[in-house]
Amino acid sequence: MSLAKISSSLLFKIIVAIILGIICSLFFPTWLGRVFVTFNGLFSNFLNFFVPVLIFALITPAIAGIGKGAGKWLGITAGIAYLSTIISGVVAYGLSQAVYPTLLAGEHMTNAVDVEAGALKPYFEVDMPAPMEVMAALLLAFTLGIAMASIRSRTLSAGAEELRSAIMLVIEKFVIPLLPIFIFGMFLSMGMNGHMKEILSSFAKVLALAVVMTWVVLIGQFIIAGAISKRNPFTALKNMLPAYFTALGTASSAATIPVTLEAARKNGVRESVAGFVIPLCATVHLSGSMMKIGLFAFSIVFMTNVPMSTGAALGFVFLLGIMMVAAPGLPGGAIMAAVGLLQSQLGFNEDQVALMIAAYIAIDSFGTACNVTGDGAIALIVNRLASRSADIPAARVAHGE
Repeated sequence: MSLAKISSSLLFKIIVAIILGIICSLFFPTWLGRVFVTFNGLFSNFLNFFVPVLIFALITPAIAGIGKGAGKWLGITAGIAYLSTIISGVVAYGLSQAVYPTLLAGEHMTNAVDVEAGALKPYFEVDMPAPMEVMAALLLAFTLGIAMASIRSRTLSAGAEELRSAIMLVIEKFVIPLLPIFIFGMFLSMGMNGHMKEILSSFAKVLALAVVMTWVVLIGQFIIAGAISKRNPFTALKNMLPAYFTALGTASSAATIPVTLEAARKNGVRESVAGFVIPLCATVHLSGSMMKIGLFAFSIVFMTNVPMSTGAALGFVFLLGIMMVAAPGLPGGAIMAAVGLLQSQLGFNEDQVALMIAAYIAIDSFGTACNVTGDGAIALIVNRLASRSADIPAARVAHGE
């Protein structure tokens, strides 16, 4: 990978923003720090306004698209992928309950921008009310998407796809480019308010745990797939390693599809099955992303002492699984799609959302690698289930994550 390509990547910009935020917090005057706190407040308010629109625009065509000429195999494959993603989230919650009391014992998280005396405050604020609540956007997207699939409306479907394209343009040209500044402001304010060390030391443990758990998820997926397909799970996993390392380098499920297809065929998956399952799962299967977001989110809940019932946690996981299907095809797209739920279901503020985004993007490629490698396990399962069928639908183009 060329130096120019590395320097233009979002991950590189986020890392630079974090480093500069930490360094600048050592000598920036208060008045300059307040400039970035003001920007963060404005950008966060814009996200509050934009996220419900994003949810509606992305999920509506995704739900409608799943219904187009679906047939039973599209439903079966999407169901397996969703179940895998949900199980990953449930494991993340269970692990957080079992491990965090020891791993994060005595750790506490304070808001990066505190309202107490002496903390950085914005120069001004602009209220940006959302056009609808996050849950209202989700329900409207589901209702309209299912209805569009049922009546096979070409006009509404075309309009929904155009709206999705417009929202993707806003994300790509406005939201994503401003994220490094947002992250810089968050780490700058953490340092100037004296909360840097406690937050970074706590989150470093969670980052390491998330990477390890993506490997555990893959091993579990291939053990199950091996049992169903009657194949050696570790041989099958070894055959998928080219796809894993390709995704590790590209951080894109869509870009890795050709390698994933070849690896799946090497595992004995039929051409017709691989050509359908792999592109579809590159869109709807995000178990690695779910594991990362779940572990990060529950760690913040733990360190801020926010009460959360098991029902609330599972509700968050089930809804997040749906949001993952509509994740925009950009680096960090999955976490952007999850912002609304983090705010509405878990009550995260702008600083906690910023920390989630920074942590997610920091190990983005590990989640993507887990996602695409797990697609091979799903292909093995579907290949076994469809061994006597010839009605596998045509491949679907993925938008990645």
